[in-house]
Amino acid sequence: MKLKEIYDLIIKMGIEYDPRGSETVQKQLAKEKKKIEDLKEEERKEVDPDRLFNPYTDTRVLYGDPERPIKRILAGIDMEVGEVLLADRLAEKGRPVDLIMAHHPEGKATAGLYDVMHLQEDLLAQLGVPINVAEGIMAGRIGEVRRGLMPLNHNRAVDAAKLLDIPLMCCHTPADNMVTEYVQKKIDQSNCETLGDIIKVLKEIPEYAEAVKTGAGPTVVVGSKERRAGKVFVDMTGGTSGSEDAYAKLAAAGVGTVVVMHISEKHRKEAEKNHVNVIIAGHMASDSLGMNLILDEIAKQGVEILTCSGLIRVQR
Repeated sequence: MKLKEIYDLIIKMGIEYDPRGSETVQKQLAKEKKKIEDLKEEERKEVDPDRLFNPYTDTRVLYGDPERPIKRILAGIDMEVGEVLLADRLAEKGRPVDLIMAHHPEGKATAGLYDVMHLQEDLLAQLGVPINVAEGIMAGRIGEVRRGLMPLNHNRAVDAAKLLDIPLMCCHTPADNMVTEYVQKKIDQSNCETLGDIIKVLKEIPEYAEAVKTGAGPTVVVGSKERRAGKVFVDMTGGTSGSEDAYAKLAAAGVGTVVVMHISEKHRKEAEKNHVNVIIAGHMASDSLGMNLILDEIAKQGVEILTCSGLIRVQR
């Protein structure tokens, strides 16, 4: 495959499995196009052209010729300078890497991470939280994340990849959309009554079963295995953790349990205060599942996949 074909496939899959629905995503792209067209010529020069077709600012080709043929990918969760050097070392060992694919964003995709968090507003609205309330509680958190990203030296891995001439890209929200849809569907189909039932279902998924062996498997952090689950919300996409104020609104909307990749202590306390059960599925396992679902489609085209940096590779 060519690098551009891999990028296009990832965006296509991200939109297809976006929990908001592809129609909502297409409307977002149309609004973005109109916004760019309305800019002055000088302002338009500063706009990332990918925004016209890619709704996920945390997913980008960071370096590489779009027409470059890709036969072997080195994929992982965090692909930083060390992993770029690993790719170069593999070439010295006779296994040249044509593309480094990170899950977590690097470079300008890191700087744009905050923008995909608007996705969470629509998810809250789907669960019954009024959209004005959803936008209100997310506004402060999005601003907080944006300011927190500003001081980061986020282009280090990109600079290393350029020096060694190894294409580099990251695939964040599309993979998170995949894992969200997969886990939500599996839990819904299993008619889980208790939190223990949800844990059991998660452990049937190979990535989570493997994570159990390393002490990073599914865990109840609010509630107990005997507690009834009620309405289950799998919350694994939308850039990063949302506002802790969301738990009160989720409880009012009838959500009994949230299944997340990870949770801060501040968020956990708010969930506990509002009697919302929380299950941590596991960060690396969840990221691996989402990436695997995308990598499987790429592998079908004859591309070899090597993995590192915490990615638990399972082929389906």
